[in-house]
Amino acid sequence: MTRTLPAGISVTVRVPASSANLGPGFDSLGIALGLYDEITVSTTDSGLTIRVEGEGADDVPWGPSHLVVRAIERGLQAAGVWADGLDVVCHNVIPHSRGLGSSASAVVGGLAAGRGLAAKFDAGLAYGDDVMVQLASEFEGHPDNASASILGGIVVSWSETDRAADGNGVVEHPGRTYRAVRLEPHATLRPVVLIPEERSSTAHTRGLLPDSVPHGDAAFNVSRAALAVVALTQRPDLLMPATADRLHQGYRASALPLTTKWIERLRAAGIPATVSGAGPTVLAFATSEFPEELRELAIADGLRVLEPGIADGVLAD
Repeated sequence: MTRTLPAGISVTVRVPASSANLGPGFDSLGIALGLYDEITVSTTDSGLTIRVEGEGADDVPWGPSHLVVRAIERGLQAAGVWADGLDVVCHNVIPHSRGLGSSASAVVGGLAAGRGLAAKFDAGLAYGDDVMVQLASEFEGHPDNASASILGGIVVSWSETDRAADGNGVVEHPGRTYRAVRLEPHATLRPVVLIPEERSSTAHTRGLLPDSVPHGDAAFNVSRAALAVVALTQRPDLLMPATADRLHQGYRASALPLTTKWIERLRAAGIPATVSGAGPTVLAFATSEFPEELRELAIADGLRVLEPGIADGVLAD
């Protein structure tokens, strides 16, 4: 039976940005980055009020269709509670449509707020991060960004298709289970993001990918994704070969000329660099001070250069 939360319960959530793929780990590798959206949610007697400040304030709907609101409601439902009214305040720092997981962060923040409200009402109602990974990935359709924002650090994520046979022996696919594990990054790892002003549509850049790839390219990425796990956690000296990719970056290059230019420039300078998610942000992995000359050139090209650090997962209080 669903229980109704009383008015006056409040929770504040801090959720990090993320980058996905990290080169060869298409839809499977992710990293949490220290850029944070903050969401404060309070239960009220009735209705919905929502305020959005910062990134995307002029672009997102201020009502029930807002992604954070839908995620809050899903989080409450998962905990077996409901609220007759909600007051939601979003302070957004994560750039939208830049490949830094802003939509995943919105979903994770909303789910964490729903879980947090339920836990303040009854601590026994809070569900675990495994449930959060499942719920967030159902929103997103893939688990890499969302899992990074939930678990923090570096994540390896995957999905499993549930199979069941009917009376005629026909195999059906009733659902998909999403899973993720956190890896601890090497202590010297210093992510740098170069963020263009232009935006990119994930749907558009994903549409540039072919339905099939050559066997050699698939084998190349399997080896490099495996190597990436080693390089990111134990052997950062291997990050250059470990961030190479043949499955997605080349196909997207024509749509992301500035991104492609800077990936090539950084790699030529000995700095491992990749497309962050679907772009257009560039993700680089430094293990020492980022060269000032490259920073100045990037800024002159209209790029914001940030060193956000590697973040822990979402927090609610």
